[in-house]
Amino acid sequence: MSFFKIMEELSELKKYRKRLNLTQKELAKRANVSQSLIAKIESGKVDPSYRNAKKIFETLSLLKQKNELKARDIMHKKVIYAKSSDTLKDTIKKMRQKNISQLPVLKHNKVIGYISESLLLDKLLNGETQSKVGNVVEPSPPIVPPNTSQGVIAHLLKHFPFVLVKEKENIVGIITKVDLLKIVYGKS
Repeated sequence: MSFFKIMEELSELKKYRKRLNLTQKELAKRANVSQSLIAKIESGKVDPSYRNAKKIFETLSLLKQKNELKARDIMHKKVIYAKSSDTLKDTIKKMRQKNISQLPVLKHNKVIGYISESLLLDKLLNGETQSKVGNVVEPSPPIVPPNTSQGVIAHLLKHFPFVLVKEKENIVGIITKVDLLKIVYGKS
């Protein structure tokens, strides 16, 4: 972390500390600085040495990573799929029954892509009612291990409607934008 970045973030120290549910004393102990230094920094009465500021922010960064939720904490364990051999009509029926807006698509137990309401609507409006799902899928969504951080998942969900979670050779969960919004909103 650069000197200028650290100095810029000093004004946000209290916010970062409180976000991690730390007292000044707890942060001071973990960063190996005095509690009075933390109090003085937060009140704007002192600018710490670069070394002390760096220790404080490295400690906050490590604690944030440690406390951040992982894919295993967010995912739904029951993953509903469409088969590549399913018709569009059958897939729409399944999506309506389960109240789902997109599904991963499997072929020989491997994810080959996904199908969404938008894609189905486009195909139906173009008269492709008899097509098989495997012929109209979007490219495969991201597949991550269970220990993937919430931050990485959030970034992936900016570009894809969902993320699959894979452990060993098995898909063990799915995370949608709504799942992540529930987590983030629930913390506010």
